[in-house]
Amino acid sequence: MSATRVQVVPNGPVLVSGPVRIEMPDGDVVESDRFMVAICTCRRSDDYPLCDTSHRRCRNVSAAPERLGDRIEREAR
Repeated sequence: MSATRVQVVPNGPVLVSGPVRIEMPDGDVVESDRFMVAICTCRRSDDYPLCDTSHRRCRNVSAAPERLGDRIEREAR
């Protein structure tokens, strides 16, 4: 089995390799068996929590994905 890889894209989605199961706060479950899944971080996606590239329509997005990536990087050290 290959290792799961998670990549935080600045001003974009979180990319996860392999099939994923996303458990939402309200209890809903979203599953995808694609080889790469993009998880929305801007909440503009019509297919939330999966990314539909809506972040590209508005370039004035929060820096939250970058801060998340910085935190993950620090915790990994």
